[in-house]
Amino acid sequence: MAIIRIALASVRAPRGIDDSVAIAEDAIAQAARERAAIVCFPECLVPGYRWPGRSMPPLDMPALENAWARIARAAADSRIAVILGTERLFDGHPRITVVVFDADGRTLGFQDKVQIDPSEGSFYSPSPVTERRVFETAGVKFGVAICHEGFRYPETVRAAARGGAQIVFHPYYDEPELGGYKPTTYGEPANSFHEKAALCRAAENTVYVASVNNAFPGAAMTSAIVKPDGSLLAWQPYGKDGLLVADLDLTAATGLFAKRFREPVIV
Repeated sequence: MAIIRIALASVRAPRGIDDSVAIAEDAIAQAARERAAIVCFPECLVPGYRWPGRSMPPLDMPALENAWARIARAAADSRIAVILGTERLFDGHPRITVVVFDADGRTLGFQDKVQIDPSEGSFYSPSPVTERRVFETAGVKFGVAICHEGFRYPETVRAAARGGAQIVFHPYYDEPELGGYKPTTYGEPANSFHEKAALCRAAENTVYVASVNNAFPGAAMTSAIVKPDGSLLAWQPYGKDGLLVADLDLTAATGLFAKRFREPVIV
């Protein structure tokens, strides 16, 4: 078996960019102690997600680049690859993205968010470039689908799987809503469709799907790792701050159903 250990950082929401870097540095060191090869963070951990109605300072690219450099150094110091939810500036507008560092702290590239939620349109811009990246490090190939993309646009996950990804990481951000549903176990039938979507994305592509949210008490969704057959491998207790660590058997991630996909033709 080809085994890789990954960690999902279900961390608290940051109180600014310096706090977000400190959170990331602590989680990276902890994941390394757990002997994980890759650690993935939630959507826009750095500098924090621009939730509707929340006041945040304008995007500051020099500050962001400094934060990335500090986190890249932490990755190199701990000898662990990092998938970091962040944002960057294009044509004066913030864009949601993920930056990937390898265990030497080198930047492997970005995956920008192409499909944004309608609620994000007033402060984030979608990427006009619809290509999906497949990254390779630590002996594994993986893709990234960010939040809304993975929940409602299965093509984003399938594209990565067809490109050879064995794992699709799914960083997202969802905080509790007043009067919202509060589950006690993963994928409850009475809950929203979102957690069930992660099970589908894995089964319909025969790859691992690793979803990661911040730790919010009372949240309706939590971090989880789904096996290529669509069954649940592990999930983080709701609202618990910490790492979800699991060993993945990559021989199970064949991408079978993704590879069998035949592009439909409209007539």
